[in-house]
Amino acid sequence: MSFENHTPMMRQYLALKAQYPDMLLFYRMGDFYELFFEDAEKASRLLGITLTRRGASNGEPIKMAGLPYHAAEGYLAKLAKMGEAVAICEQVGDPATSKGPVAREVTRILTPGTLTDAALLDETRDNTLLCVAKGEGIFGLAWLNLASGEFVLSEIAPGHLPQELERIHPAELVIAEDHSNEVLAQWRCAKKRLAPWQFDLDTAQRSLTQQFNTHDLGGFGCGEMPAAITAAGALLEYVKHTQRTALPHIAGLRVEQSSHYLQLDAATRRNLEIDTTIRGEPSPTLYALLNTTQTAMGARLLRHWLHHPLRHQQTIQQRHLAVADLLQQFLETPLQQALHPIGDIERMTTRVAMKTARPRDLSGLRDSLLQLPALVASVPAAQSALLQGLLAALEAPSAALQLLVQAIQAEPSAVLREGGVIAAAYDAELDELRAIQTDHGDFLLQFEAAEKARTGLTNLKVEYNSVHGFYIEISRLQAESAPPEYRRRQTLKNVERFITPELKAFEDKVLSANERALAREKILYEQVLVAMSPHITHLQKIATAVATLDVLACFTERARALDYVQPQFRADIGLEILHGRHPVVESIAQPYVANDVVLNPYRQLLLITGPNMGGKSTFMRQTALIVLLAYCGSFVPAQRAVIGEVDRIFTRIGASDDLAGGRSTFMVEMTETANILNNASASSLVLLDEIGRGTSTFDGLSLAWAVAKQLLEKNKALTLFATHYFELTRIVDEAKHAANVHLDAVEHGQGIVFLHKVEEGAATMSYGIQVAQLAGIPKAVVQLAKRKLQQLENQTLTATPQNDLFASNITPEEPPMHPLVAALDRIHPDDLTPKQALELLYTLKKQL
Repeated sequence: MSFENHTPMMRQYLALKAQYPDMLLFYRMGDFYELFFEDAEKASRLLGITLTRRGASNGEPIKMAGLPYHAAEGYLAKLAKMGEAVAICEQVGDPATSKGPVAREVTRILTPGTLTDAALLDETRDNTLLCVAKGEGIFGLAWLNLASGEFVLSEIAPGHLPQELERIHPAELVIAEDHSNEVLAQWRCAKKRLAPWQFDLDTAQRSLTQQFNTHDLGGFGCGEMPAAITAAGALLEYVKHTQRTALPHIAGLRVEQSSHYLQLDAATRRNLEIDTTIRGEPSPTLYALLNTTQTAMGARLLRHWLHHPLRHQQTIQQRHLAVADLLQQFLETPLQQALHPIGDIERMTTRVAMKTARPRDLSGLRDSLLQLPALVASVPAAQSALLQGLLAALEAPSAALQLLVQAIQAEPSAVLREGGVIAAAYDAELDELRAIQTDHGDFLLQFEAAEKARTGLTNLKVEYNSVHGFYIEISRLQAESAPPEYRRRQTLKNVERFITPELKAFEDKVLSANERALAREKILYEQVLVAMSPHITHLQKIATAVATLDVLACFTERARALDYVQPQFRADIGLEILHGRHPVVESIAQPYVANDVVLNPYRQLLLITGPNMGGKSTFMRQTALIVLLAYCGSFVPAQRAVIGEVDRIFTRIGASDDLAGGRSTFMVEMTETANILNNASASSLVLLDEIGRGTSTFDGLSLAWAVAKQLLEKNKALTLFATHYFELTRIVDEAKHAANVHLDAVEHGQGIVFLHKVEEGAATMSYGIQVAQLAGIPKAVVQLAKRKLQQLENQTLTATPQNDLFASNITPEEPPMHPLVAALDRIHPDDLTPKQALELLYTLKKQL
């Protein structure tokens, strides 16, 4: 690009913009961030700010859009939610000494996955940056939560990518420019493509070992994971590029195996509505119901636990024992009261480590550390090993706490540039500068008295104005007697004004004291941040302990308030729930009918029949949610729950299409069913609802029968199989490990009453027409459907190419219906007024 015909400032801007062509460049000019040319047009459109034209460069008007720097956070948050990346360009030169444009450089880059500022983040949700690299037949994954420093690696089969994206839920994806993948392309988030050479294995290993100060990566358990290492290396370098600072809080990485967690595919996470409803809303969901955490850290950890149920039963049981301990001692209330004042130690620590902490981050961190003794005291007699370990981790680093107490004011300013951050008595030089600003009146009085006594000039005055600064004022008559060191500053009609070297020195000191005080505060503040660096790891451990205590207190409070019980684990495969309840539905619909479920290798598949709206889906979902809660470490909504080994939960519930992907509702149903049949094991819990309903009756019935047989004989998974195909209930006659259960309903008058109670045996009726009537289907349609149903039930189906239930069943030998009988068949008496009925009777009489 040629800059020759542009103004000097535009040449500077264009040179910087050329380095960040895919980002909005916020160019600092005085008290504003300005955007120019295409960036100005885009920002105006996205942010609703005014687009103007000022001056010209290269013969063209300069398009501009600007926003105040002190209000930039709100705009940056809005851009981050839109998935936009922003390069922040600040003035780094001194305007007083600069010739031409003030020197500027990009000091930080904000992307959706690398945010750490509190104003730009959802405090209840982790903000994750994910990198995906291709390996030999596998994908290497590396994801980083920059706001906490958590760095995780894994390697997966390509087919598992959709469920991993749903689980990790990245805010931004980093991939190679030559990496094409339909799943990644369809994932809705910001995407950054890097050159293929940035995914070099040797470079990645060097970068990671330098970051962690280790000889190799063997100690992290990833020595034989080349694809994951290349992803981690590319990710780390990308983050370093955007942050322009050291990242000491990223002190290690963790390898994650799929066997660590109870696996949930993408469809299951949606269907169970863990933290988002199927419609995409935050409530009513399991997370919304359970979240009574008191800290932002606890809220994020609760969400993480719900999406990452553990399979290691010993760890889970430690959580259960901790909740039981708190319940027994009635400690959840004092514990939550002690947790409430604690701030977001995790994210404040990260900003301290990255030297981006604001004054109130430091005061918030200090106040949170000061609250830790009260937190420990709220659990005076912990019995569980987990609680004891967490409480032991809550000892604040004394040196860091003492520094924050001594150095930071009780209520510091929001930003450092306003001053008022460093506490009094921390630094003598700063105290003196502040004293000069506030106490110069006393000095002037003392100086005036001393000068009167020294010179004998009784009408001498020492004063100040904003134009001439400090001066000594003497009447014209006494001016001739002024000492020789008095230098004339101003002559007025009746007085002369003078300055002395001592007063000039004091003036310089006062007038520059504010600027020097701000500069001194900045130096001291940076020294505090540096001094905090050795304590980052300790502070991160405290944050983890506080968050874990918060979630355990939340589980305890919910268990007492909602009448949950401690689940028990069994070593073999099986599931026994007595009076189980759906946690979310029971909070909305009262009274709630609790139900039992027993599944084991000898009662492997429950075929569930009953009417629509009878509660089949609720019954299935509550079973899955009880298992999920138990494996998270929570108590469960039941009277008793004994749960065996579960490796995965699969669900195929509800109807949805994927028009953008070219998949019909039935195709989506079959794709999800195929995933279950190909991956479910004997330890899996499978929920299937209405398999085969998207095609013709006999096609669907055949598919449903074959799927059930496959699950029984090949997968041997614990299965809840809901259907309206009554013919399927006969499968129990040939499969000894299957059983029929149904949800009952009774007809009352012209309506239907759902009992929501699970009973043994198959249902006798579907009640579909009655449910249609409840939905508001016109009465004429309902009556017509009832007559057709009766006709179908009384006749034998004639074989047709599709065996269509609604094909004509009149045989050729049957005589045609008499016109008068046909006319009577078409009459709907309930729809006739008395007058219409009388007129119809006359018409029929005439026809007869």
